[in-house]
Amino acid sequence: MSYMKEEVPPSRGKKRPIADISGGNELGVIYKFKILLPNSTTVGLTLHEHNLSNLQMSVQEFIGLVRTEYIRNHLQLESPDKRQKIMWNSKDLYIEDISEKRMKHSIDLRNFQPHKCHILQINDGSGQSADTFKDMWDLTPDTDLLAELPEEYTFETALADLIDNSLQAVWSNGMRERRLISVDLFEDRISIFDSGPGMDASDENSIVKWGKMGASLHRPSKAHAIGGKPPYLKPFFGMFGYGGPIASMHLGRRALVSSKTKESKKVYTLHLEREALLSGSGSGLTWRTAGGIRNPSEEETAKSPHGSFTKVEIFEPKIRSLNVFQVQCKLKDIYFPYIQCDEVCNTGKTRTPVEFQVNGLNLININGGEVGTTNFHSSNGPEFVLQLRFSQNQDNAATKSPGLRSSQEANARLKCVYFPIVEGKENLETILEKLEAEGCEINENYDSFSRVSIRRLGRLLPDARWSQLPFMQYKLKKGDKGQLLKRCFKRVKCFIDIDAGFNPTPSKTDLAHHNPFTRALKDFGNKPPEHWREISVEIRRGGNLLTLLQLEKDYQDWIYQMHDLYDEEIDSGEDQPVIVVGSLDKKKLGISSDVVRVHEIIRRKGKSWKRGQKIKILKGACPGCHKNNIFATLEYILLEGFQGDTGGEARLICRPLSIPDEDGSILAVDGGTASFDCHGSLSLPISVIDAGKCLAVESSEWHLQLEKQRQKSPSVIDILCERHCLELGVDGVLPIDAPVYAGHVPPKEIVAVLRPASFVSSSASKNLDGKYIIKGSCDSKNLDQKDIVKDNLELYMEVKFMDDTKNAEHICSEHVTPSSRNGFHGLYIFPLGHKFPRLFQKAGLYTFTVFLKDSILKSCKKTVLVKPLPKVSSWRFSSEAQNTVYSVRAGSCLAPFSIACYDSFENQIPLASIPEFIIKINSNGRMLVELSSDKMSVELSSNNLTLRVEDVLIESSDLDKIRPSYAATLMIYPQDELPPISVACEVNPGPLEYAITQPPVSDIQLLPGCVIEELVLEMFDAYGNHAKEGMEVEFNLDGFCFQDHNGLNRKVNDRGCIDLGGLLRVKAGYGRNVSLSVLSGNKVIFKPELQTQKRELRAASIVPHSCAAGSQLENIVFEIVNSEGEVDETVHDEEKHGKIHTLRIIYDSSDSDCSVRFAFRKGRCIIPTIPLPQKQGDFTFLAVHSCHPELSLTIKVSLVEVPQVKQEDFQLQYPSENMLLLQDSPAPRHVDNDLVDLLMNNEKKIEDDIYKIGLFIGENERKLTLLYKQKGDIESSIEKLQASAEYDSFNSHQDYMSNKESVMEFIEKKDKSAAAFFCKHSREFPFQDPGSQLMKDIVGVVALLGTVHINSLGRMLAEYLGEDQMLAVVCRSYEAASKLEKYELDGKVDHEHALYAIAKSFGLPINDRFLVICLENIRPYTNGFKDNDPRRKLNIPNPILPTGEVPPGFLGYAVNMVEPEPHHLHTRTTAGQGLRETLFYCLFGELQVYQTREDMKKAFFYARHGAVSLDGGIMKGNGVISFGYREPQISFPVATTPESPKRVRILEMMEENRTSLRMVHDEIGQLDKVVNKAKKKLHRKISQSRMLLDRFGPYMKGHYLEYHTNNTANNSLENSPK
Repeated sequence: MSYMKEEVPPSRGKKRPIADISGGNELGVIYKFKILLPNSTTVGLTLHEHNLSNLQMSVQEFIGLVRTEYIRNHLQLESPDKRQKIMWNSKDLYIEDISEKRMKHSIDLRNFQPHKCHILQINDGSGQSADTFKDMWDLTPDTDLLAELPEEYTFETALADLIDNSLQAVWSNGMRERRLISVDLFEDRISIFDSGPGMDASDENSIVKWGKMGASLHRPSKAHAIGGKPPYLKPFFGMFGYGGPIASMHLGRRALVSSKTKESKKVYTLHLEREALLSGSGSGLTWRTAGGIRNPSEEETAKSPHGSFTKVEIFEPKIRSLNVFQVQCKLKDIYFPYIQCDEVCNTGKTRTPVEFQVNGLNLININGGEVGTTNFHSSNGPEFVLQLRFSQNQDNAATKSPGLRSSQEANARLKCVYFPIVEGKENLETILEKLEAEGCEINENYDSFSRVSIRRLGRLLPDARWSQLPFMQYKLKKGDKGQLLKRCFKRVKCFIDIDAGFNPTPSKTDLAHHNPFTRALKDFGNKPPEHWREISVEIRRGGNLLTLLQLEKDYQDWIYQMHDLYDEEIDSGEDQPVIVVGSLDKKKLGISSDVVRVHEIIRRKGKSWKRGQKIKILKGACPGCHKNNIFATLEYILLEGFQGDTGGEARLICRPLSIPDEDGSILAVDGGTASFDCHGSLSLPISVIDAGKCLAVESSEWHLQLEKQRQKSPSVIDILCERHCLELGVDGVLPIDAPVYAGHVPPKEIVAVLRPASFVSSSASKNLDGKYIIKGSCDSKNLDQKDIVKDNLELYMEVKFMDDTKNAEHICSEHVTPSSRNGFHGLYIFPLGHKFPRLFQKAGLYTFTVFLKDSILKSCKKTVLVKPLPKVSSWRFSSEAQNTVYSVRAGSCLAPFSIACYDSFENQIPLASIPEFIIKINSNGRMLVELSSDKMSVELSSNNLTLRVEDVLIESSDLDKIRPSYAATLMIYPQDELPPISVACEVNPGPLEYAITQPPVSDIQLLPGCVIEELVLEMFDAYGNHAKEGMEVEFNLDGFCFQDHNGLNRKVNDRGCIDLGGLLRVKAGYGRNVSLSVLSGNKVIFKPELQTQKRELRAASIVPHSCAAGSQLENIVFEIVNSEGEVDETVHDEEKHGKIHTLRIIYDSSDSDCSVRFAFRKGRCIIPTIPLPQKQGDFTFLAVHSCHPELSLTIKVSLVEVPQVKQEDFQLQYPSENMLLLQDSPAPRHVDNDLVDLLMNNEKKIEDDIYKIGLFIGENERKLTLLYKQKGDIESSIEKLQASAEYDSFNSHQDYMSNKESVMEFIEKKDKSAAAFFCKHSREFPFQDPGSQLMKDIVGVVALLGTVHINSLGRMLAEYLGEDQMLAVVCRSYEAASKLEKYELDGKVDHEHALYAIAKSFGLPINDRFLVICLENIRPYTNGFKDNDPRRKLNIPNPILPTGEVPPGFLGYAVNMVEPEPHHLHTRTTAGQGLRETLFYCLFGELQVYQTREDMKKAFFYARHGAVSLDGGIMKGNGVISFGYREPQISFPVATTPESPKRVRILEMMEENRTSLRMVHDEIGQLDKVVNKAKKKLHRKISQSRMLLDRFGPYMKGHYLEYHTNNTANNSLENSPK
């Protein structure tokens, strides 16, 4: 095997090459070939159909492509091999495919299936041919599997891994095809041959998958091996995809894989070398290995008549010592049901599913191994069979991939087999002896022998050797059968067959330990705890469901049944038995039968045991023998049942040494009827002899035990007095004679003794005499060591405490064995002072009790009374006060509390009288309150133990100094110089009493519609303390309103204030009374009386008292003045900024207002014309402010009728300045009439044109008026919707707005960038503003167009895109984008025009490259959206692993996890597509998001378009991985709450209105152009008319020309609305 660096081929220009071996192009149909060359090398060739002019090409043309690729690969190698030359131009050159079809002239690509690799061999006619080709196969693993390889890999494990592949292969053979697995083991070679379907070079059945780690051919078959019928013979063992290559490399240095399918004529070979594999692993290099093609051998054809096979040969194997027989036995154990099986055959005959051979010997003929030996020695009785179904509970299964059976279910068949005891010997012991004789390495004995064996899919898991399952374990039972069950439970072995629902370890020798199904199986029989219900188990036996209680009962019944049928404890004794029927104490005897045979002698373990024999039963031999060895006399041997019966128990009847003869067992025969009574004797199982726990005792040892027994007769327990303790050198005196004060030092040790029954207290001797002590004595004569009984008993001591309330408390418990001091033995010394030095510090009664368990001896009790110290050491609050943080408001009283006095050991002391004290409240060294005890209520309790304090009034004006926590300390200072006591408290301000405004509210000028930018209310209690943060205050507004729509209740901030700056808007009109009230409860604490500024509307120009009816008033000026008569220039119409100041005219005749509004400019408004009615009389009209009706002015004009005057009179009497008197002209008086007619006709035509143009202009100006009104209505609607949306989302989106503002600030810091300019400019002119030529087609900046729900996701997506794309400007179309930049003649950017000039004029020059994304030109996602998804998430299918599961940790696609910014939820292109399917899909594509890097790495090959993880991992796709760490400054804003349905609908309506507004704005622009063009044409016509009159007027004798056209034109222009 060799490996090469993967490098990108050198660039060959912009032209796409015809041949491409990268395999990464997905455009159109491709044809892939692997070419075998004459010099034993290979080259890959990929042809793209769209680059080919014809699918049929000449062989020479094809050879030319191959040669080009060969030369390129040859040049990339750093040290190319020196191989023979290839005769590329040979006339004998031809191409041969795998079916040996030759192609000499042409090759037709249509004969090859697209997208699959085909093998072709080139023969250049040189006569050189090869069977092996270098780098023929690419074994580079798809994932980094080296870290997952099994840690422990033995020879047998590796060999079994290869056999697993063979077994799974042959299992798919047909009924008439041979299923053969042949293993040959030699010192220089190992061969594994199977007659399975074989492999070839096709993609679906490639031999590469055998050697490529992670590319298992059988892994997807696991799901088919779940369920079915036991023993689950479905050998789909493939789990990890590295069994073949790793196992072969473990067994030897080199491996050769040969395989053939029935369809192929050739055998494909693959070569592996261990050194090359190890040197290439983990280095990022590709693993390529040699391969070849050859013909099958005769031996291979003979072994597989149907023509398919696979053979793995391992050379230079690592075998130190080869024992073929042991390998045969182990392989037979592992694959036993596949070699011979009785269960799957209906005829009852043994079936051989697969033919296994090892070194030519069929394993069915091998007699040996653990399985065969175990089966031979089992009982022939019924087996205890259970069928278990494990399934994940719904709550856990819902989090996994739905529908994947392998992850939710597992099945197991448990078959329990009984191995009886035969002739007194356990069959399991016999099995172990035979296995040891065969040389099997089993390091177990009878007790440690594994009683659970597991097969997964019929394959043994050798390391799954469990002791017992919980339901097989003996549970302590009371009654006759308890001991019987304990012995019989050990005679059962459980054989478990499991399906593929259980996961094995990588080495497939054990079950995966942390798998939930493994844990559930290993814990089967135990009731699962309440907190662990991950797996539910269904138990069936014989088709019936069982509970755990039913299972336990059925299992015990089966044990009893097998014991009765097959166990043979002992057949008979060596004497004639006495048969006893009935009248037996079976419980005491430990038997279950009503018939026993009583023997006096038996033979067991090669020895004779007879009545009267002295024996010793070792400690722990059986129940009842736990503490000490038992010396006893063997009386009888009982055998259950009649001779020849099975299942009977054998018992030894023994009389302990301490039991007199008369209390032993009695066998009586009266009149032929025998009876047996155990009395005080013991009944022991005969197994104590088998276990070596029963020993024969010599007479000397027996007599010694008799002597000891005689000396043991304890009578009294006593605690030694002070004098005896001093004699022993022990500090062990309890102060039991008189009370002691608290703090008395307890004795270090207490000594107790057992006094003998013969003990007699002698007043003559006060010395300690050891002969009267059971292991020591107290009051006795002189001590004599030979009189001391040396026994090993345990004395117990309990210490209890009782206080004044009679509550008993357990202090400690101790138990000791005897020890020695000063030559005295048998002293029970209890440590006290060392372990409990503070024992007597608590006042009360201490009781010391010394006793002997399970004894009739009376316990010894001593008491010690401890009193508190008389001196007071400290005061303390009561227990409830200690755990309370007192909270009080200024002006109120503290909650009552209690105080007590204590000594230095915290014992409570009674008070003689009420003491004096001082209460102080401090905070950070600052005194807040100081009170003496005479200013409060103080009472003493009835028992004088506590002092109750009440009515402590708290008054302070310094609470502002301790805010915002208001934390303080309540301290009480006693008068007798005792240390003060303290408790935490919190002193809060009192109820609100008054408020102060800053600045004073009287100084604020209140104008209608204005927002008070600066107004702070300081809130105080009665003591001048600022109100506490968070206190809610109610406002009552008259003439004001809050802009944020958050209601009338406001909370006090951390400065004790309520900041109304920017929130309070004047709603009342000019000159109105307004008020702002603050309420605390129902009390008004602040209500200043205010008035808005007064303003007056007046006419600044003179309006005539009378006018001609039908005429018009022109240029009437109105102005708004303040109370001093000065014009208020702040009244200025700025509709864009929400300041609407317009004047409308209301006529009295029509009772309607003018449709045109006239704007105020710096306090003045000019009305160009006011048309007057045609009728004479008084005409009244009202000029009123459109938003403030109080600003109005009524004007009255008298209209008079003008008399009609003839033209001649008009010419003579009223010559107008606009008329020309031709008669007085100095021009000639005689003019040609034709000339005059011509002039008149021209003039008439020009006049008609002027009239038509005027009509056209008037009509379009009326349309403009309607459009402007429609524009105003839409803008008003948008403003209302905007306010509603802001009100709906103020609370839920304030965090988001803050986050977005932070992002905008970061963008604005990017000096000299286009994104910074647009962000700053958008604060004045929003994006897509129809009124701005620059912004109307700018959608926004990428970073501001999307939101995410968690910060880590926004950060990772920003890092993935990079800052250039995050700052990209998004335009609606390419046409709009092209207007942003102009170029000079040499192609350089022109910085004096377009966007650069605009930005420079604002002081924000752009000197850097930037990206522009054209929304309309993006190719959108076309596969639709998810069903019923209001957010229009794209319908991209989730990635799926080969197991059918979604990769673990997969969170979704980035394009669906980024939400459009709230104002762009319904932004659409002209084709109706939103931002998600256009912009976001363009940026992210199918980028996947995972929880962690590990999750992302595991899904590496399923994330073709890249992936990111929330903990910092980035894969760009196409093999590019990003390492390191970067914290992007600019990321998507975080929106923590989803949009409400109401807000979504509002935003949708806003977007619809914006679309309508853009359409109206475009239409206004078009009409403006048309009107302006018409007006220019009108001016030209007027000029023509004037020129005509100026030149030819004097010739038009006798005619007056009226220049009314000039008036018509001027009126058309001046009366146009604003």
